[in-house]
Amino acid sequence: MPMKTLHRRWRLAALLALMLGLTPAQALEVGQAAPDLVLTGTPLAQRLADLRGRHVYVDFWASWCAPCKQSFVWMQGLQARYRPQELTVLAINLDKHRADADRFLQKNPVTFALAFDPQGESARQFDVKTMPSAYLLSPEGKVLMVHRGFVPHDVGVLQQRIAQALGENR
Repeated sequence: MPMKTLHRRWRLAALLALMLGLTPAQALEVGQAAPDLVLTGTPLAQRLADLRGRHVYVDFWASWCAPCKQSFVWMQGLQARYRPQELTVLAINLDKHRADADRFLQKNPVTFALAFDPQGESARQFDVKTMPSAYLLSPEGKVLMVHRGFVPHDVGVLQQRIAQALGENR
């Protein structure tokens, strides 16, 4: 789906929500508690809260998102590097049709945890506005970092922030 069409749909959804008197979700900020999501399609955990006690890098993605393909390669390395330090990478797919996600995953196989949310409830709870959007959570479930979008020059800053959160000296 072209980005222009997606932006138009988001604007229409926001306008409809305002007209119906619905309150839009608050954007998650650093220091806030992450919502406790139900995780579907992953043997990792039933709820996000089940992962307390470890750092969790939560990434929201979709098969149509070109930057998501680049972020998948990076997240695969992230999981391998920091797994011994109790970091879990969890990528939540927001495609309406699971088959779209499965085709993407056939071309971009990964070993980190995947969950599927075709209704987009998890994205609403996190107030996701950009694909991909990522949140680094503390072992207590607090947001340590928010990152929207993904381009290769983001990698250095992301790695530095994650290493700092994990107590790694650089």
